Formats: sequence, C-alpha cells, structure tokens
Amino acid sequence: MSRGKVDITGVSTSELEVLSNEKMNELFIRLSYGDKSAKEELVNGNLKLVLSLLKKFNNRDNMDDLFQIGCIGLIKAIDNFDLSHNVRFSTYAVPMILGEVKRYLRDNNCIRIARSIKHTEYKVIRLKDELTTRSGKEPSNEEVAKILGIDEIDVVIALDSLKEPVSMFEPIYNDGGDTIYISDQLEDKKENINSWDINIYLKDALEKLKEKEKKILIDRFLLGKTQIEISEEIGVSQAQVSRLEKDAISNVKKLIK
Repeated sequence: MSRGKVDITGVSTSELEVLSNEKMNELFIRLSYGDKSAKEELVNGNLKLVLSLLKKFNNRDNMDDLFQIGCIGLIKAIDNFDLSHNVRFSTYAVPMILGEVKRYLRDNNCIRIARSIKHTEYKVIRLKDELTTRSGKEPSNEEVAKILGIDEIDVVIALDSLKEPVSMFEPIYNDGGDTIYISDQLEDKKENINSWDINIYLKDALEKLKEKEKKILIDRFLLGKTQIEISEEIGVSQAQVSRLEKDAISNVKKLIK
C-alpha cells in the first residue's frame, strides 16, 4: 500500500480526492439539512484516511475485508460528527475507524483468549473510544487503568491480546547475507533448564529494591514506558531517571549473583 496506486475492493487510491477542511465543513452543513449526496461525497473524500490507517495491518491476507470494516467505522463517524465540537473530522474519525477494525479482528481471532482478559479488553476499548471521542485525544493506559480501577499491566495485557500472532519464521533482519528469523532470537530451553531459578531470584531481587527503583524497572521493561514519561510521572529529570535505572539494574545483578 506504499505505492502511488493501490487497488482494493475495486477502489484505486490514485483516483481518490482528498477534501479540504473548508469543503468538509460545507458538506457537513449540507448533510445536517438532509442532503444525502453530501454524505456520499464525505465518504468518498475520506477513503484515503481509511486506507492510510490500514497500513499498520498490511501484512494480512484479508485487506479487502478490513477496508470494508474501516468504511463502516468511517460512516459511523460521519453520522455522529458534530461541527460544534470544534474538532477536525479526521481527529474524531480515526479512533472510530480503528475501533471497528480492531473489534473485527478480535471477534475473528482464531486464538482463544481467556474470558477475563476479553472482558477487560472490551471495557478498555470502550472507555478509550469514549474518552477519545469526548476530548479528541487518546488517553494513556495509566489514565484508563485509574478510571477502571485496575492495574496498568492489566490494560497492557488486554490491549496486547488484540495483536496478531507472528510466525516464528518471520524474517526480522537481512543485510544481503543470511536472513535472521524470530526463531533465531528465541531462548533454547534445553540450554537453560534452570531458567525458573532466575525468575525466582529476579522476583526476590525486585522486592528488595527501593520503591522508586522498582517502579522504574517495572515501568521501563514491563509497561514499556519511556524515560521521559517516567520523569514526568515521578517529578524528576530524564537524566535522574536514567541514573536510577542504571543503579536499579546494577543492584538487581548484585542481588541475583
């Protein structure tokens, strides 16, 4: 989908128009007066938005289906958009389009997800959609966790359950020589029989760390936060977070020796 012309479900992106903000507002005003042709123009004028959002899913075989689902999200966004909100239509439409696509992928996933995780996932996605629609900005996992009264890691696990499984033989690097596959990066259990020992020692070591060091390690390596995000949360500079992170790693290494 990265080239100039893409054919998907009979639609060629090279022939699609992109509406200006002024034209978009004009069409929404016409639509509010019952002009059905305005809705058709709005749909056709935003198909490129749908296609651009589908780029993150472009390794799938069912792109035609995803495009149709994305268009359903687009139509819902058009039907519910209100000019008085003073928000750009694309800002409003993006989470609705992605929400429809992710729901479709979730409901058609061949891998069984635990019911408790699916229940949390449903609440997280619904809340994210509501907050994004209301403010025009997607909330952080931490904000969602606080509102739902659950741990942030539960939000991360729920959202990760939406991700598509990746083949062990998926290539991840090729410099013109031998290709490196995901399977090459996996741990060999036969060569690491006592890995469960390390997990126990690591857990004990984390419990012995200072609370700030423990939080930084969990945020960085379990929740995937950046040093800047952590520095803003705990009220210190990024340099201090970096130093604390190095100290924490050093202390963990000493404790598990």
